[in-house]
Amino acid sequence: MKINSTFKLNLMMACTTLALASMAQNAYAEEEAVAEPEYTFLDSIKEGKPMTSFRLRYENVQQDGNGPAGTPFATKPLEDANAFTLRSLIGWQTSPFHNFSFAAQIINVTKLNDNYNDGTSFTPINAASNQPDNSGYAKVVDPDQTNINQAYIDWTGIKNTKFRLGRQQTNLDNVRFIGDIGFRQVMQVFDGVSVTNKSIPDTSVYAAHFESVNQINTRYRTAGALDIVNAKYSISGTEGLTGYGYFSKFDDLGFGNAWFGAGNPSANQSNKTLGLRLDGTHPFSPNFRAAYTAEYAKQTDYSGGDSRIDAHYLKLGGGVGFDAFNIRLDQETLSSNNGKFAFQTPFGTNHLFQGWVDKFLATPRQGIKDTFVTATYRLDDFLFFADYHVINSDVDFAKVGGGTGDKYGKEWNAAVTYNVNSNIMTKLEYGKFTESDQYVATASRIRDTEKLWLTAMYTF
Repeated sequence: MKINSTFKLNLMMACTTLALASMAQNAYAEEEAVAEPEYTFLDSIKEGKPMTSFRLRYENVQQDGNGPAGTPFATKPLEDANAFTLRSLIGWQTSPFHNFSFAAQIINVTKLNDNYNDGTSFTPINAASNQPDNSGYAKVVDPDQTNINQAYIDWTGIKNTKFRLGRQQTNLDNVRFIGDIGFRQVMQVFDGVSVTNKSIPDTSVYAAHFESVNQINTRYRTAGALDIVNAKYSISGTEGLTGYGYFSKFDDLGFGNAWFGAGNPSANQSNKTLGLRLDGTHPFSPNFRAAYTAEYAKQTDYSGGDSRIDAHYLKLGGGVGFDAFNIRLDQETLSSNNGKFAFQTPFGTNHLFQGWVDKFLATPRQGIKDTFVTATYRLDDFLFFADYHVINSDVDFAKVGGGTGDKYGKEWNAAVTYNVNSNIMTKLEYGKFTESDQYVATASRIRDTEKLWLTAMYTF
């Protein structure tokens, strides 16, 4: 078909018009992009994330034995502790703004009653009586507290690297050595600088220098420093090899008598710990998996620390999982230096180890060999947990009434957690420690104890 010249002209004009219209639209779009409002610091605040939660807890403690010596309660059985407390964490972290992010969080712990010894004072953490008026009650270390829990600045201006400066929570590995002790209402937090780098494939390196630590009994320790190096290589998504070094120059963390025996409150507690941890879960099928842990660490004196600080840590264990059920067997050894000192973890979340009843937050000088079995089962929004511990010493200790022994006792723990929804969690926990050989350690003698916890938590 022959196309006449008029049609050709009209076609050319139409194409030209469309092209000009397209160019104008693109130009307008570019003009709009240029005119788009700049992302401001106010925007980074609006697009940040909450650091807010409220945790209500009831804790009951029934402990055998009388009140502390030297108090009016020394000849009377300890009264049961019934502690009602509310922890409020209120905070916000901004989204990145020119590679900077800012976070602030306040903490308030309110005692809703006073029927317990809350563990506060300027005496050592393990003192027999920290609250004279309430020393007739069993101890629950949940004191009143209003403070800045976290306040830090993050900078990510270097690829695969994050610097954090300020007061911060720190949880490493299984929190055995470095943790925030988050179970207690007042948390352990550190002041200083940390850096995380992931430049090496499958590897995360964490390093920190902390100048002070705020402990769970509200004691603020500033006379010293803690340096950390922790490097983890991911063998797979669920398995890893970690090497670490923890170097403490804190000569007094409140553990003098607990670490070195009566009459040693001023012994220098500075120490270093070097270790290696292999840990993971290896899946063999979607329904079957094996879990394993092998870890060793050596602890010695450091920066003027007491020469008795010389002990090692060993953990070996493993287990299997079928669908929603898991079971494993472990043994953890915190060795003794011939009864003069035992391996300590002063910055760890120790509530999670040697049972929940907290009879061994500081390792007795004769050391610990804890053999325990753990089982968990998940059913919909419920998680069931149970474990059983046989806790012995590394070297023999003196017993009440004479002679020696190596059996501290046995403990079992059970819990059920119910997640109501993504914001609300409830939990029921119970632990019972039964003394075997009666360990002589003056005011800190290990006695039969039962504890019950009821917890409800709302997280934004």
